[in-house]
Amino acid sequence: MKNNAIFITVTSIRNANINKKALTRIPNTKMTKSIVQILLEEGLLRDITEHVEGENSFLDVRLKYFGKRKEPCITTIQYISKPGLRIYSGWSGIPKILGGIGIAISSTSRGLITDREARRKKIGGEILCHIW
Repeated sequence: MKNNAIFITVTSIRNANINKKALTRIPNTKMTKSIVQILLEEGLLRDITEHVEGENSFLDVRLKYFGKRKEPCITTIQYISKPGLRIYSGWSGIPKILGGIGIAISSTSRGLITDREARRKKIGGEILCHIW
């Protein structure tokens, strides 16, 4: 279930970026909320709001664009660890995305964290996605 939530989040954001949509809606789970919160803290998203429809809870994610031509802040978002091939890395082996410009989100024993935070805390884990 963990990877399904990650896949839905990454795919939703990627598709909304390609179509230059201002808003995308994803299911509200702990995992999706953590991913979106990391992207918001990194300055790649404009805003996040929780939305409830009946029994279902969603996150309304506002994407960030810049310039007159609405160039997206997130140019690429890649799903790395898949159910058929998990990618794990120790803290020293976590890749620097575009020399440190992009981020890698890892699932660790202390929750979801960015590559910079994982190196600083010396924690390894499963690499979920790369974003730049």
